[in-house]
Amino acid sequence: MAMQRTGAAAAPARPSFAAMRHPGFRAQFATFMVAMMADNIEHVISYYVVFHKFDSPALQGFAVVSHWLPFLLFSVAAGALAERFDPRRVIQCGMALFMLASLGWGWFFVTDTLQMWHAMVLLAIHGCAGVLWAAPGQMLTYDIVGPAELQSAVRLNATARYIGILAGPGVGGVMLLVLGPTVGILLNALFYLPAVLWLATAPYGPKFRKGTPPPRRAVRGLADIVQTVRDIAGHRVILVMTALGGAYAFFVGNAYQAQMPGFAQDLGHGDPGVAYSVLLAADAGGAMLAGVLLESRALLTASPRTAIALALAWALALAGFAMSSVYALALALLFAAGFFELAFNSMAQALVQIEAPSDARGRVLGLYNMANLGLRTFSGVTVGLLGARIGVHTSLALFSVVMVVIATALLVLWSRLAPQAGKSF
Repeated sequence: MAMQRTGAAAAPARPSFAAMRHPGFRAQFATFMVAMMADNIEHVISYYVVFHKFDSPALQGFAVVSHWLPFLLFSVAAGALAERFDPRRVIQCGMALFMLASLGWGWFFVTDTLQMWHAMVLLAIHGCAGVLWAAPGQMLTYDIVGPAELQSAVRLNATARYIGILAGPGVGGVMLLVLGPTVGILLNALFYLPAVLWLATAPYGPKFRKGTPPPRRAVRGLADIVQTVRDIAGHRVILVMTALGGAYAFFVGNAYQAQMPGFAQDLGHGDPGVAYSVLLAADAGGAMLAGVLLESRALLTASPRTAIALALAWALALAGFAMSSVYALALALLFAAGFFELAFNSMAQALVQIEAPSDARGRVLGLYNMANLGLRTFSGVTVGLLGARIGVHTSLALFSVVMVVIATALLVLWSRLAPQAGKSF
């Protein structure tokens, strides 16, 4: 496949919150944000019950693996499904699995028959639901806003995700306290309905695209992964951004968030008070600020060089956080890390979506998600398990420095590749 032109297409739209000018995107943003909140409400309630019923570190570890492993195994297949079928229907299937998981928890809470294997099955269903949402949702975003305002849409969707991550635990905690786990988890299933109902008639997808549709290829599982790697061999932007996302996910990802109680304890704020809660929210708060600030000012034109530089800044901020022994400094660095993380991740994803060939967009996005999300399965080993032996401060600092080295190497590599491709990034 020939390299696609990036320069003009990748430039962000001038108006603030450009993607919000599309009614369809406003609907997607609102319904998906509510669904993301529901995703996190389920975590709060189900993890609370599972912890008190089983008190099993192994099951807690399985919860993390079951969340990310489906992205590693099935992301490309989900993208292929979204190419062959209507992505709206694939997302609706994902929402149905989310609802099934919430209702399943509710059934076992009502009957008081929850066993460990039941919990493992429900956690796996929840993880698979997320896969059916990721690449198809990204394809739908492209259909709604087009390439010119795609960076704005990706950044705003990432902001919606963090709003859901921040709001979900708060709303879930209130529901747990006021309604109890049984009523709370059953009510949570309703929060997925707005997305399901909007997708039923949303005028986007294959039947609404202009031009000759690409041929519908069969879904071939592992063979699709191999073929997609071959298809993007000449697409330098996609290769570099996928490598960046994969390294980020494998070495660090969001594994440090699970270790936050240990960091808080070492910083002298391990009790469940305001200082501890603020530390937990700092990362997501920085990301939200990035989404609002960068969109309101229409800042940071998408380019591989800028995305890599932002990833380098993220790794440096996170390494500083890991090595800090002063609470205020750690809080500031964690906030900065969240800011840079949203900035580079949303830019990398937008570049991949723009560069992806139209006849393989779902598979290419699936491959990127496999790297950027699926490889987070192993970040619990790099940061978590190694941290149990050498300390979480040391392990996070070590792998943040590894990311500094990788980002620097990718910057050098891109400086050599860009002139060969006739680019001006």
